[in-house]
Parts: sequence; C-alpha cells; structure tokens
Amino acid sequence: MKTQSEINIGLVGHVDHGKTTLTKALSGIWTDTHSEETKRGISIRLGYADITFRRCIECPTPQCFTTATVCEHCGEETQILRKVSFVDSPGHETLMATMLSGAAIMDGAVLVIAANEPCPQPQTKEHLMALDVIGVKEVIVVQNKIDIVSRERALESYQEIQEFIKGTCAEDAPIIPVSAQQGANIDILIEMIQERIRTPRRSLRKSPRMYVARSFDINKPGSKPEEMVGGVIGGSLIQGKLKIGDEIEIKPGVQLKKKGKPEWISLYSQIVGLVGGGENVDIIGPGGLIGVATKLDPALTKADSLSGSVAGKPDTLPPVIYEFTMKTHLLERVVGTKEEKTVEPIKSSEPLMINIGTSTTIGVVTSARNDVVDVKLKLPVCADEGQRVALSRRVGARWRLIGYGILK
Repeated sequence: MKTQSEINIGLVGHVDHGKTTLTKALSGIWTDTHSEETKRGISIRLGYADITFRRCIECPTPQCFTTATVCEHCGEETQILRKVSFVDSPGHETLMATMLSGAAIMDGAVLVIAANEPCPQPQTKEHLMALDVIGVKEVIVVQNKIDIVSRERALESYQEIQEFIKGTCAEDAPIIPVSAQQGANIDILIEMIQERIRTPRRSLRKSPRMYVARSFDINKPGSKPEEMVGGVIGGSLIQGKLKIGDEIEIKPGVQLKKKGKPEWISLYSQIVGLVGGGENVDIIGPGGLIGVATKLDPALTKADSLSGSVAGKPDTLPPVIYEFTMKTHLLERVVGTKEEKTVEPIKSSEPLMINIGTSTTIGVVTSARNDVVDVKLKLPVCADEGQRVALSRRVGARWRLIGYGILK
C-alpha cells in the first residue's frame, strides 16, 4: 500500500478560474480528456491526478518543495514526502451535482479564485458552501492568474477574497497568490498543503467500503471476444482494505423487472486487478483514488453507469433505501445566483436533488414538519443512518444548494 496516495484533495471553484491548469502545473496531467471537455474547454466529469510531493534537503524553504524527482535549483535527488490524489471538479453551474459527488470523497480542498474577476463569482460561493455542507474542513485558497493582472488589481482581489471567506470553513485558510500557467508559487502551495491538509486516520480493520465515483469499459472498439476484460470501477476506499481475489458486492446494483415491477439487485464479482498511485498492486487500503478491475460485464460499467454506488465485501454494506426521514439544516440564502434569495422552508410534494456519498438522485418530499422531512427517492441509494445528505432545490432552470440533512 506504499505506492498509493494517502489523501484526496479537491480542486474547486468557478468555471474557467484555472482548476485544471493548476492540476497540470502540479502533476503534469491534463485531466480534461473527454471529447466534449476538449471541445468546450471546460471540465464536465470529475478529473483525477495522482501527485507525489517531494522535498530537496539541500535547498531552503519554500523552494525545496517540488514534484520533480531532481531539484531544479541544485540538481540533487529529492525525497518523497507523500502521495496525494487531486479531484478536479467542474465549475460550471449546470454541473453542481458532479461537484457534490466529488466532494464526498475529499479529505481537504483547494479553492481556486481568479484574480482577474471580482470575488466572489456565483460558483465560487456555491462550491465553498458545498464544502461546508459536505463537512470538508481543511481548505486552502489559491488566488490564480496573478500573471495577467496589475499589482493594484492583485492586491484588490486579495482583499476581496479575505472579505469573502469570513465566517466560512475557509476563514482561517492561507491565501496563496499563484500563476498556474507560469508555474509561479507552486512550491509555496505544496508547502501549505503539506502543513494544513493532514492525512486523516482511517481504520484498516473494518470491512472495506468504497465510494464509486466513476466506472468504465476499458475495452477498445473492435476488440475480439477473447481479448476483452471485465468492467472497472474507480473511487475511494474510506475504510478497510481490498486485495486481488476478494469477492465484492456493489449496491444498489442494477434494476430488473420482476412480475412487471422494478427491483434493484446487487452486483457480485471478483477483484482481478487493483491500481493505486498509478501502479498495479495486490492489496490496497484507504486513502487516495483507486481503480478496481472486476469480472463484471463491461456493459454494466461503461459511461459511469455505476457511479454513486457503494462497493465492499458481500453482506457488509448499508441497506438500499427507497425512502428516508432526515433532520434538515438549511442555509440562510440560496447561493450560486447573482441575486441571492432567502431559503424558504421545505414543503410537502416538492422535488429535491439529493447527494449521498457519490450518489445523486431526486427525491419527492412526502411530509415536511419543522426541520424533519420525509423523502421518497426516484432512484434508491445505499446509505447508513447518521449519514450527511446535500440538498438542492430547483430555482429557475437550475438546481441550487440550500443546505444538508442527517439521515434518521
């Protein structure tokens, strides 16, 4: 398990503020690989990159922090500090559900704010509120694009950011001026991440539980039947460990019709391969982003069809639920729009977008009384009592974050 990343760090913020460029500056990996992302120039799906933070023992702070194996200042070989997985979330307002799914596996976050635009932009505020709602506490703020603004505008932007983060989970966060395009101050950012976003303690003894954020068919078109391999799921193990040969269950699974009625059936398979930190391994533990190769029909895993599922050893996973009761905690105002409206109480019969773990579904409120709400789901989820749920309401043409609930 030494080869895998220890921690998941999210890159969040408004569209076109430089999150994907910052990921590339840190890792050398451009995470927008989907054809539509390349065409439109924005992130649509969650992007991932594994990065090894290193330090040169010969150079002074902060230039000693790097991702290079050889120090660019003195030529000495650098020492490994830790491996980190970065989750690059889309910043476009129509893709908020994808960002919330990614936030479920984040241990900390880097909030990217461009200096060439007034702060806050709508999704800057929405993403920061989302981190609060999901419960992400460790946050660092990056003031990006300082290379394309004047000194006066950079200072003005810095003051805007300071004012914006007051009273939020990022109130005490350091603000690092950076040019992701030019690679300026990346060493300082690495130093701050090392200091501020610690690797959380996780249990290896508990039954393994994995939040599935992506799923793939990795077979190329035209592959011969004898050359084809099973489907792959990707995400993060939040507890326990997995090894090649283990049997796994995936919930909620797939929908079948029995006697004309739809029913969800768990998927069962065997692990035939594991990838952590970009390397094939035999055993894998919590932390970082992982890939699990299975014997599943790749038609079941293609195009992220299993994203939002939970995987683990058979008969150890939470129940699949079709309806639940929750205690709600609503924000004072709807965020994500330029004109912020007061959050009205949740009403019976209204639809809500619900994010639980990496799952996104729609629920219809069957009963609302004070801060306790009953919800019936369009698609079931696999979840435990006490789990936190992000709640969004339809405002105009978009779903807007309005608060969170705790499953009862």
